[in-house]
Amino acid sequence: ASDVDALCACKILQALFQCDHVQYTLVPVSGWQELETAFLEHKDQFKYFVFINCGANVDLLEILQPEEDTYFFVCDSHRPINVVNVYNETQVKLLVKQGDDLDVPAYDDIFRDEEDEEELSEDESDGSEPSDKRRRFEEEVIERTARRRQRREWEARRALCSFTLSFCFPFTIFFHLFVCFPPFRWAIVGLTDQWVQDKITQMKYVTDIGVLQRHVSRHNHRNEDEENSLSIDCMRIAFEYDLRLALYQHWSLYESLCNTSYTSANLKLWSVQGQKRLQEFLADMGLPLKQVKQKFNSMDMSLKENLREMIEESANKFGMKDLRVQTFSIHFGFKNKFLASDIVYATASLMESIEKEGPETTNFIKALDSLSRGNLDKLHQGLDLAKKQLCAIQQTVASCICTNLVISQGPFLYCSLMEGMPDVKLFSKPVSLCLLSKYLLKSFVCSTKNKRCKLLPLIMAAPMDVEQGTVIMVGIPPETESSDKKNFFGRAFEKAADSTNSRTLHNHFDMSIIELKTEDRSKFLDALISLLS
Repeated sequence: ASDVDALCACKILQALFQCDHVQYTLVPVSGWQELETAFLEHKDQFKYFVFINCGANVDLLEILQPEEDTYFFVCDSHRPINVVNVYNETQVKLLVKQGDDLDVPAYDDIFRDEEDEEELSEDESDGSEPSDKRRRFEEEVIERTARRRQRREWEARRALCSFTLSFCFPFTIFFHLFVCFPPFRWAIVGLTDQWVQDKITQMKYVTDIGVLQRHVSRHNHRNEDEENSLSIDCMRIAFEYDLRLALYQHWSLYESLCNTSYTSANLKLWSVQGQKRLQEFLADMGLPLKQVKQKFNSMDMSLKENLREMIEESANKFGMKDLRVQTFSIHFGFKNKFLASDIVYATASLMESIEKEGPETTNFIKALDSLSRGNLDKLHQGLDLAKKQLCAIQQTVASCICTNLVISQGPFLYCSLMEGMPDVKLFSKPVSLCLLSKYLLKSFVCSTKNKRCKLLPLIMAAPMDVEQGTVIMVGIPPETESSDKKNFFGRAFEKAADSTNSRTLHNHFDMSIIELKTEDRSKFLDALISLLS
């Protein structure tokens, strides 16, 4: 799949294949249509297929119709997992993290035969007394009613089991092999991507960061021995508490504060009052504007020495108590230092670049190359694109809030970007639109005084193809501290499309993202409101 988490798992798998001299073919796909096409093209050459971040939430055998000697290894963090894949013991092999409780019911509870309700009772004999017929009829009615109720409960239980699944990370499948080679940075970047994209809870992130920290510390322990110490030019990975500011070490501190979702939402920087609060925040730290508006690397060393402590102390006064976060930094010699989140933003921007440079797979190859140490120029190119993307997101968020584009539709919030808005083409890409949606919801929750609206999920739409008249639509869960990040919009979108005969395309591996004809949007939304109310 075309996302950062999948790229990291791909790099780990490539390293494993190289260790064992295994030949393979790498095919990037961005949706179900490309997946089916790629399988048809390669099914005669290969019998073993590894799906990374795709394939788990559909019945693969029904969609692909493979031969009996074809096997699929599915490493997918998307949920829910299709129960047919779970119980297929021959051709579909699900790769999940050890200890993950999939909470899948027993086989007999899912794959029970349909019973014909009209055959519940036998024909009455002609010699039966009327009272006996009535008594048997009443018993049959009671039994039929009980079976219908049992059937409804079973269907509800089966539907529920599809959504009560925990998240897992594709890269953790190979974690026990890290002692053989050091792909820590890919595991770290993959985890950070899940956190940046808001796919996991803060608690889950902190827990898994702790696991990675133990492995990294054990690997780095050998550097303490002078005889085995590594050259300073080698790659070094360090665990640290750093600022929750996007790209601030490759940007100016001022621009990072303005374009980071956490600080922008808490300070409400889209308003005049918010800009005043930003000035007060900088004044409280004692940082001159001249210093914070120049590149971070050019700031005075005396200011940078205690900068993190100064920012954290002032942030607590302004209600930003989570401005420091556990993370990892990656050093390449003296000059190049990147936080894990820096690499996530850079790689994602390369993946969804709207600049056309050759075949559709060009962006995928660029993003994959940026994860290699030998291609730091591509990583720096990605950082430049990421800065533009973050600026576009914050400008769009400010525009949506100031013009009241976020409206309550009852069971959810809704926002639609119009053709002609600045940078709207950028948000025709799924990852960029999801990132914008999450930033917008955080900012809206901080700006609204309506307590009910603070608890609602958000559906966001953006123009996708003007010539074909299509929009891309994404649904995200509510922005609450207790949120478990489970997204129920996938099933809701399917039901709303079926009930209204809307022309939709469910082509994305994330079921909460769909493509829709513009003229069908009104009736589709009406059906969603009715369904979720």
